[in-house]
Amino acid sequence: MACCGNCFCCKCCCRESETRTPEELTILGEFQSEEDEILPRKDYESLDYDRCINEPYVEVLEGISNKKARQYEAVRWVMVFAIGVTVGLVGVFVDFFVHIFTKLKFSVVGDSVERCTDQGCLPVSLLELLAFNLTFVLLASVLVLIEPVAAGSGIPEIKSYLNGVKIPGIVRLRTFLCKVAGVVFSVAGGLFVGKEGPMIHSGAIVGAGLPQFQSITFKWIKLNFPYFRTDRDKRDFVSAGAAAGVAAAFGAPIGGTLFSLEEGSSFWNQALTWKVLFCSMSATFTLNFFRSGIYFNKWGSFQLPGLLNFGEFKCSDGDKQCHLWTAVDLSFFVLMGVVGGLLGALFNCMNKCLSKYRMKHILPKARVIRVLESLLVSMVTSLLIFASSMLVGDCLELPSVHNTTVSISSLLCGTSSTNSSVRQYFCPNNTYNDMATLLFNPQEKAIHQLFHQEGLFSPLSLLVFFVLYLLMACWTYGVSVPSGLFVPSLLCGAAFGRLVANILNVKLHMDVYSGTFALIGAAAFLGGVVRMTISLTVILIESTNEISYGLPIMITLMVAKWTGDLFNKGIYDIHVQLRGVPLLDWETEVEMDKLTAGDIMEPNLTYVYPHTRVQSLVSILRTTVYHAFPVVTENRHNEKDFTKGNVLVSNNIHFKRSSVVTRAGEQRRRCQSMKSYPSSELRNMCEDASSEQEPSEDREDVLQQMLQRRHMPYPNLYPDQSPSEEWTLEERFRPLTFHGTILRSQLVNLLLRGACYAESQSSAAQPRLSFAEMTEDYPRFPDIHDVDLTQLNPRMIVDVTPYMNPCPYTVSPNSRISQVFNLFRTMGLRHLPVVNAVGEIVGIITRHNLTHEFLTAKLRQHSITI
Repeated sequence: MACCGNCFCCKCCCRESETRTPEELTILGEFQSEEDEILPRKDYESLDYDRCINEPYVEVLEGISNKKARQYEAVRWVMVFAIGVTVGLVGVFVDFFVHIFTKLKFSVVGDSVERCTDQGCLPVSLLELLAFNLTFVLLASVLVLIEPVAAGSGIPEIKSYLNGVKIPGIVRLRTFLCKVAGVVFSVAGGLFVGKEGPMIHSGAIVGAGLPQFQSITFKWIKLNFPYFRTDRDKRDFVSAGAAAGVAAAFGAPIGGTLFSLEEGSSFWNQALTWKVLFCSMSATFTLNFFRSGIYFNKWGSFQLPGLLNFGEFKCSDGDKQCHLWTAVDLSFFVLMGVVGGLLGALFNCMNKCLSKYRMKHILPKARVIRVLESLLVSMVTSLLIFASSMLVGDCLELPSVHNTTVSISSLLCGTSSTNSSVRQYFCPNNTYNDMATLLFNPQEKAIHQLFHQEGLFSPLSLLVFFVLYLLMACWTYGVSVPSGLFVPSLLCGAAFGRLVANILNVKLHMDVYSGTFALIGAAAFLGGVVRMTISLTVILIESTNEISYGLPIMITLMVAKWTGDLFNKGIYDIHVQLRGVPLLDWETEVEMDKLTAGDIMEPNLTYVYPHTRVQSLVSILRTTVYHAFPVVTENRHNEKDFTKGNVLVSNNIHFKRSSVVTRAGEQRRRCQSMKSYPSSELRNMCEDASSEQEPSEDREDVLQQMLQRRHMPYPNLYPDQSPSEEWTLEERFRPLTFHGTILRSQLVNLLLRGACYAESQSSAAQPRLSFAEMTEDYPRFPDIHDVDLTQLNPRMIVDVTPYMNPCPYTVSPNSRISQVFNLFRTMGLRHLPVVNAVGEIVGIITRHNLTHEFLTAKLRQHSITI
């Protein structure tokens, strides 16, 4: 029974008895079963990081003097500074309104709880809490409905973007507005989420959009500023914006720079490092300046460097026996790192299962279901907060004022002690409710309580708080609201570390500093979840402003990462994988070098000639989805030489064919290997391809043929020649001399602007397009279906040689995978032609040919063949 679609469909109606091997499924980009991993989707495209060195671009380069180049570089620095300042202002906006909304909510609910504790009207207090939280979460969820890409933290998407994958809508202005407003409401709504992750996404959007001086969402925003309108320049600015988001969130400019380097960019250089660091410093300076002035009324005092600051770790005055940590504590830190890695792996595993369930049962349904899920999470969270504070919280005596550590965030409430944020709910006078102190406060204050409050937290309260945050943060991360994961992970880990400190102090009678263990616990759990090392170490050190914590934090994060990696990937990598994004790792496995470029390339090429008829270009563009096409000439006996002016373009190269890889040989080898597959669909692929009959030429009007053929394959031959059914495989896959590559957007632009010449004319008569005209529509280039075919003469010829890239990166079919992979990833390529020893293209490699899943499938196929 044949499948009801072609072999590249994601769903197929084959009989259940016809099972496919993992190799087939990976090559086809399908699922094997519900329990298996999601394979990379083929509808994700790569970004054009590689420069197209065509004639219009060369003309621009020749017109740039050294003085103009320095001016161009000065403008780049100004843009970097503007990105940093803007990200800082965004952080001020988010922090200010979150502070206003949470202060209003806790003020109203707190007064109601204190009043109703004596009067017996606590259900009214619970309803007030539910009303606030549900309203805020509803607003956040509605904003995500407007722009679904605004959901979550945005870090997996930005990581994919910097890796070279185009994620639709990820850096649009509408996404930015929904993200910024949505994270204000989701954090104020009491969800176990943070605003630090969305700050990174918001910074990346600012970096992508601000230097463009144009907007797709708001058409009226379009200034005549042609600089930086390439994917290559946008990538650098997105790296700077993401780093600025980290710097504004944690007050850690160096950590932000390292975050952008470690988690994002596939391309990096020294100049980019300096610009990214400058951007991060600008964001930190701007945020610090305005927050210090708003909250302290001391403009220029610079006391609040980031949205999240851990405060100062120090021993109480007069306590000579106190120490932050000792060498003996390192052994406990290593054990905490192991436990943190295990807990992080458990968190990631549960969240992955929840996300798969959500993708299958919630996302395909009506959009209102997503809103209802967000409201359900908000309602459950509010009920658990209220019930835990009332039923689990212990009433403990307040610590003396002189033994407390000053908390910067508590200054926002007008006092200088951590006692300012303790909550007496449901407890008599001179006592405080330890659970309510953690749950009825903004998350930043709860972190300060765990880090600096010298008063005890009961082990039961810490354990319940830890389990509550672990489960609810896992459920919340993935719902349709903007949500970060840093703060919930820090709180969860800090409770775990504080619990360990309580056990050591009370049960084992050891004298350890509770704040240090809370910080190490936070680092262990956060490292086990996100699996970052260098950047997270520097972020935590900068947030604590205590360099002596460098070694224990580094050891803890390394151990947590190593432990967690034994079970699964980091949370961001998991969500990238769930989206089916073809993300490229830093390097390939050693055994992959058993393969060569000829083993993984795609030999079925769709190509164009240096001089091609309009009819051929329209048919090719309408029947394919490829982004770029090789420009070739066929090496055939008695071929018609295509000339550009008086320069011969076609080359007849005679060489002993047995010594080089040919397209026909590669196709024959692939067909033989596919016939061994159990699937009848793949087994018959080559037979179907060889027996496929091309549409015959009839005497209809040529323009009508173009309109009718838009869904039919077009033979990539000379315009006046039809294929023959008696052709052999060698005739179908003739040797092709490679001259360069041309992008789909360039071909459409040429057709749209009428850049062609008549058959009776020379190619010099073709109108020349400038570089500005070729890139005017960036980043949304017109589609072939936008071209009015009635305005085209199908018999006209287009000379593509001035606009193609004549010098793209190429590899030999005998190149090892490690060489191919390093070249492709480091240079940020989108297409990598495979050219043999005599200059003939035999295949092409794209991002999907280098994913781990595809390479693994090819390696298994290679082993079976051997």
